[in-house]
Amino acid sequence: MSELIQVVDSAQEISGAARRLREIGRLKEIHPQVVLDIFEQWAAALDDRELRKVSGMTFLRLWLRRGNLEPLLLRELGSGVLNGGWWEDGRARLRAFPLGVVGHWPAGNVEIQPILSMTCALLGGNCCLVRVPSGLVCTMQRVMEKLEQVDSKGVMTERIFMASFDHSRTDLHESMAQTVDGAIIWGGEEAVTQVRRLQFPHWARILVFGPRVSAGAMDAATWGDRVERASWCRRIARDVWQFDQQACSSPQTLFLERGEGCDPSEFVEDLREAFDEENRHHPRQQIEPGMTSAISLVRASWLLESEKNRALFPASPDWTILLGENADMPKPTQGRTLTVLVVDDLLKAISKFDGTLQTLGLGVADPEREEAIAKLAGRSGVDRIVKLGRMHVFSSPWDGTELIRPMVRLVRHVASQT
Repeated sequence: MSELIQVVDSAQEISGAARRLREIGRLKEIHPQVVLDIFEQWAAALDDRELRKVSGMTFLRLWLRRGNLEPLLLRELGSGVLNGGWWEDGRARLRAFPLGVVGHWPAGNVEIQPILSMTCALLGGNCCLVRVPSGLVCTMQRVMEKLEQVDSKGVMTERIFMASFDHSRTDLHESMAQTVDGAIIWGGEEAVTQVRRLQFPHWARILVFGPRVSAGAMDAATWGDRVERASWCRRIARDVWQFDQQACSSPQTLFLERGEGCDPSEFVEDLREAFDEENRHHPRQQIEPGMTSAISLVRASWLLESEKNRALFPASPDWTILLGENADMPKPTQGRTLTVLVVDDLLKAISKFDGTLQTLGLGVADPEREEAIAKLAGRSGVDRIVKLGRMHVFSSPWDGTELIRPMVRLVRHVASQT
């Protein structure tokens, strides 16, 4: 196993790694330009036939590209940040400095999340102490091997320590928390609550991306357009397939606004074809028995719940479309299960959002109508409003907050001779 991913069994191993990282960060400054160069090479190296099978790998390669990350850096930290310089702020000047060591607690259900999390801290010049969930060790091993190949001088890899240990080891979680200057926490309610209870230093900055769900919404003019409908359905299928519908940005429900002369049954037939096509191109590699049971149960329950409900699915648990009428979002099933709900008014459905909804994917023909929808969605707790087909475009802000700036210190300097 690579030195970057170590199975640890004692708090001393973690605290020792944190001390080494902090010393490296203190002695060796790294500018964002250098980080961007290495990330660009890493993205190219990840274009590997075996790695393409990893859920979200295409997205990760795009995320690591300079063309994606440089604008994000400039927006969050200003024009002087790329070369590690100061920038003017009235009579003063500002410069971004790293916090030090940033700890990462990624969720175990998104394979690329440990990398996404630590890149945000590395762009700010920090060192990273990352807990890798046991189910992701093999994937992270292959991904980090590619980084080692392009980072031959160890400029980046020496700033990363990846630790693997069982989630029940509270003592090791506690050791991580006590040795970091910042933390980025991802996951479900139980996991996030567990980590937030840890005793972090009083100065540590904590960034939390907790459990969220996402949905799509389309007006009748859009989903009822027979010419463009197939294209929209392909976009929706891509959103459902990415991350196997386990990401917070994965659509679980699609609201269709009722329209005269528009038949929802026709729409879901086109959606079925898009799901079939996506499944041929990206078949499921494996599925947990519990997910198979959940999919079977929701299919049966949906059809028994109302004689008006419809369900489209293959004999296998590859995908499921549930069609009905309701303005309330059902509990997510995941496993490529999309609930399509016909509503009289999209605004009524959106007004019921309670703050747990992260991303709203839209297909709305009238710009004024979309403006009203976006405004109401923002007031109802939605953090991202995007076009259907782009629900997983990971950018800043994310969950309503910036990604890099929270893990840096903006130092203000007013010259003594002015």
